Amino acid sequence: MKKVVIFAFQGNPTCFVHVLKNAWDMNEKGMEVEVVIEGEAVKIIKEVEETDHKLNALYLKVKEKGLITAICKNCSAAMGVLEFNSTVGIPVVGSMSGHPPMAPYIEKGYHVITI
Repeated sequence: MKKVVIFAFQGNPTCFVHVLKNAWDMNEKGMEVEVVIEGEAVKIIKEVEETDHKLNALYLKVKEKGLITAICKNCSAAMGVLEFNSTVGIPVVGSMSGHPPMAPYIEKGYHVITI
């Protein structure tokens, strides 16, 4: 089975929707896929969770499927959303100097994609 992890860094909703769409599509095709939310993308979680954002349905579908597996702790703190992101049911991770590391994914055979 192919294994892919997508690290979403861009705070632009258009980029984030592509992360979600690709994660969903890969999962539907039988791939093992995870999404890690990093950088400016950590701000999108609050926006999507609290408002009737155009990404809501897709985001909730991907989240409920368990494909979003980490939100960056340091970036959430830097962007002022750490407290909020800690309440959404997605692990807030900072085991690599406050950020989610890529190395464990590579060690497990994941292909790393950054967007």
